[in-house]
Amino acid sequence: MWQGRGVADHPHRTLSHSGFHAVVSPDRWIRGAYTLTVDGTPQSHVNLDDPTQLFFEYVQRMGHVIDQLRMPGEPLTAVHLGAGALTLPRYIEATRPGSRQQVIELESDLVELVREELPWSSRASIRIRHGDAREVLERLPAGLQGSVDLVIVDVFSGARTPAHVTSVEFYRTAAQLLAPGGVLLANIADGPGLAFARGQAATLHHVLGNVAALAETQILKGRRFGNVVLAASATPLPLEWMPRLLAAGPHPAKVVEGAELLEFIAGANVVTDETATPSPPPSKGIFQVKPGS
Repeated sequence: MWQGRGVADHPHRTLSHSGFHAVVSPDRWIRGAYTLTVDGTPQSHVNLDDPTQLFFEYVQRMGHVIDQLRMPGEPLTAVHLGAGALTLPRYIEATRPGSRQQVIELESDLVELVREELPWSSRASIRIRHGDAREVLERLPAGLQGSVDLVIVDVFSGARTPAHVTSVEFYRTAAQLLAPGGVLLANIADGPGLAFARGQAATLHHVLGNVAALAETQILKGRRFGNVVLAASATPLPLEWMPRLLAAGPHPAKVVEGAELLEFIAGANVVTDETATPSPPPSKGIFQVKPGS
């Protein structure tokens, strides 16, 4: 049993690329659930006994959007940029068996740690590709172009998203994968003022034309640091989604789309490779896990 151990006793790995320390620790309250922490920041939460259980609020919001794609239970083709503990690939496999999924992750050591400590179903069609998200994205098989139902951008180095996966050039490459009606989901971490999130929404709107932002109300008001989920598509996001997404929670919830989305991004510049910056760092203590906790 892991309960009662200190962090140093939990399965861990120093990641060769970043030098960050990754730790897998059990959830104190949910049997069969675990948290992956990287550089002191919780990156993923998975329930091995029930992969349909999504713990982090922003991941739940992503799950709600995924649930709206195609017919319920219908397999999807998905590309995930950023592996973490494969929370959403596991969710998609559990809710849509037979889905074909590609997962791109820079830190091979992280994938090895997760594979050893939090193995996923051998029946799942999940292929891991190692390397930088943008570089691997540009050399995916030609057959994926225009055939992917879902692209998830959840790339973090520690607690920050690297600049090179925030630009219009990057999003254009990702958008080329999308099938008609396909959706790109991006996890954006930002703080008061939401300058970074607004820039990302403006960039996705420039590339794909249809964007909705989902988050807790106080985050969207720019009052505290947190995660904003951006859903983007080359075709209109079905309006019937919006009440469902709001009702599904977590609460309090808000979906910003249409005219309100245009107001949200007003004045924000489209991000290019020349102007891109990493996402802002959270204040110390917002996400950090203290040693021994």
